[in-house]
Amino acid sequence: MSPDLDAFDSRRSTVYARTGVVATSQPLAAQAGIQSLQSGGNAFDAAVATAATLNVVEPMSTGIGGDVFAMYRTADGDVGAMRSCGGAPAAATRETIRDRLNTESPTMPSSGPLAVTVPGTVRGWERLLTDYGQYGFETALEPAITHASEGYPVSEIIADAWTRNADTFIDAIGKETFSVSDGTPSVGDVIRLPHLAETFKSIAQGGADAFYEDSLATQIASAVRDRGGLLESSDLAEFEAEYVDPVSTTYRGATVYELPPNNQGLIALEALNIASKVDAGSYAYDSADRIHYYAESLKRAFHDGHHYITDPEFESIPDLASSSYAANRAESIGPYASDVSVGGPGMPPEDSDTVLLTVADRAGNVVSLINSIFEPFGSGVVVPDTGIVLQNRGASFTLDPSHPNTLEPKKRPFHTLIPGLIQFDSDDWAAFGVMGGYMQPQGHLQVLANLLDYGFDSQAALNAPRWRYCDDGSLAVEERFADGVLGKLARRGHEVTVRPPSAFGGAQFARRRGDVLSGATDPRKDGTAIGF
Repeated sequence: MSPDLDAFDSRRSTVYARTGVVATSQPLAAQAGIQSLQSGGNAFDAAVATAATLNVVEPMSTGIGGDVFAMYRTADGDVGAMRSCGGAPAAATRETIRDRLNTESPTMPSSGPLAVTVPGTVRGWERLLTDYGQYGFETALEPAITHASEGYPVSEIIADAWTRNADTFIDAIGKETFSVSDGTPSVGDVIRLPHLAETFKSIAQGGADAFYEDSLATQIASAVRDRGGLLESSDLAEFEAEYVDPVSTTYRGATVYELPPNNQGLIALEALNIASKVDAGSYAYDSADRIHYYAESLKRAFHDGHHYITDPEFESIPDLASSSYAANRAESIGPYASDVSVGGPGMPPEDSDTVLLTVADRAGNVVSLINSIFEPFGSGVVVPDTGIVLQNRGASFTLDPSHPNTLEPKKRPFHTLIPGLIQFDSDDWAAFGVMGGYMQPQGHLQVLANLLDYGFDSQAALNAPRWRYCDDGSLAVEERFADGVLGKLARRGHEVTVRPPSAFGGAQFARRRGDVLSGATDPRKDGTAIGF
């Protein structure tokens, strides 16, 4: 009998521990992180071990063909952010893309070789391990290599996503790499990814240079160009990860840290600030008022973020996280739904597959790390004999020269990925995040409100029913809201639609409060939170 993927019929409670805690969307990956901590690694080692294992056990969502970002608070008290996000190939001009598409009204393709941008993951992982970890790639990649070579049973929600997106691949290479003898894997089928195991072994031995500068780089670039894309080996060789200053705001006494542009962290911060101005958290939890005022705050933040956020090296971006900016935007919020667009021409698809993990250790390190190849199985381009799926982040560009996210050579696209960090008090820090394209800042707003406005514990904050504004203007909701709430929202002018839990992202949470660690994981995913 197939599992009911929409059921929430098992009890989850917050996990508490003293030495380490890991939360992510697949149990084997969480276990890899815990094993890293148990063998003497810290939260940064555990984060990379977990992320690498997710590449194996949840391959439609993440991989070394994509990008990675991290927010962290170190044991020494430093708060920082790492961005490892590749840009468009040097040869990727709007004119070249139009010529390659050869259509009357060309638009940036959502998949295929022209949507491939430079992968940032491997350089990002190495940077974190080198600067903050205890070990290198040889140790961090060991669990991923073991699962890829020896095999692992596919879990329920991942099996469903795998099957639904099996036609994404642009040729037989991808289908052969990620299939079983009778097609796509079912729940419990054992999957082996031997080519990916060999790729990880090469990286374990040669470091990130094995991916960006050696024969593997040539294979990656050739796979893209042979299929009509523009990526060159030089694009890979020139790439470096970077540290950036987080952006932040204060909400209900807590400080919330997010990634700056080209990521959408400013959207989450602006939404929090507007919600504070309209006092959205003063309404009863089970009321339509609560959802209405949070949603209207979010709509304005989305509109602004999608108008301004891009690669800051190409365009200037206003301070969307300022209190004065929020006060101005809050003035237009009333008791009825407003006609504010949250999407717009040239913006990326609103849904994506992503993995997020959170780790906290006894020393005081707290890490939120997010990894993605964007949409399920990314661009659909799989590099032959490597197991590498390349991302389709180029889909976030537009060919409209007047749009802030217009395609330009080496430009980084608008990026949905936003790991988060919260300081509740001087010795109380949490790493968190919510996966899923446009759901990410909406999820940040809702999880933080549940924690800070309504006093939920971390697991309850993740369990609670969610809403999301969609780019078609509708307000999508889970069906588990209190009786009468959805009808009242409709009477306020919201176009309410009920969608399954899979449409509302997947959150993870790890906290260090004094010398007690805790973790929580989203019931909408296969994941788990493990402590020891």
